[in-house]
Amino acid sequence: MSTALATTPRTLRYVHVARDLKSLLVTDNGPVRSIQLNSPENGNLLSELMLDELLAVLNAADDDPAIRVLVLSGAGGNFCVGADRGELISLLAEDPSGTSLRTVAVKGRRVCDALASTELVTIARLHGSVIGAGLALAVFCDLRVGTDECRFWLPEVEFGTPPAWGGALPRLINEVGAARVRELILAGDRFDAATAHELSILHKVVPGRELDEAVARWTEPLARRPSAALRTAKLMLNGYAAAPRLADGAHFDADLLASAMTRHELTQQR
Repeated sequence: MSTALATTPRTLRYVHVARDLKSLLVTDNGPVRSIQLNSPENGNLLSELMLDELLAVLNAADDDPAIRVLVLSGAGGNFCVGADRGELISLLAEDPSGTSLRTVAVKGRRVCDALASTELVTIARLHGSVIGAGLALAVFCDLRVGTDECRFWLPEVEFGTPPAWGGALPRLINEVGAARVRELILAGDRFDAATAHELSILHKVVPGRELDEAVARWTEPLARRPSAALRTAKLMLNGYAAAPRLADGAHFDADLLASAMTRHELTQQR
């Protein structure tokens, strides 16, 4: 962390946030902030703790005028293998009404909203498995690069839940197209990096040894761009992308997920 970052009042919030992190590793390199999901022992499952920390770090970055680019990555062998279903099932067992589960789902939506709405340019650095909620995080980033060994999967229907996490469904339809997303969700097939590139889920596919270099080919010129122009361009891109969507049913994702999981667990117990 640079001395300049540690001395500005707005960045002190980031310093405080970063010091207390348990599931993320956050580092700065000039105007580029790297956020690494740091729970490699379980494939970087998205737990409630990780969602809380992601939201705090994303909000702190938005408040820091020195930061222009965010890079989101995962520690260990995988980017992210999805939501922590064990935690969700435990919450449901403790609170059969589904209220606690809904609270976690709302946090997921807020994290994805923060990625989508930030004026900073966001880059997903992907490797290994990118599954379910992990794919949702990635697709909410502006630019996405993955290794040629990446594997993707949307398993929600197979697990007895609707594709209702973080507002990913409308984002995927907007980025990929309704027909292909329909197949990915209903058939539930795993797909590779080449297919992800064909679908525009990945902008670039590179060998694993070239992943950091590929990220740098984006971050280095972005770091030199005038900040106001970058932020305005991002706002314009977000605005035009949202224009065709008259209504966003993803605001009901948390309720749909809680309801479906409650119903599924009750059925399993019979």
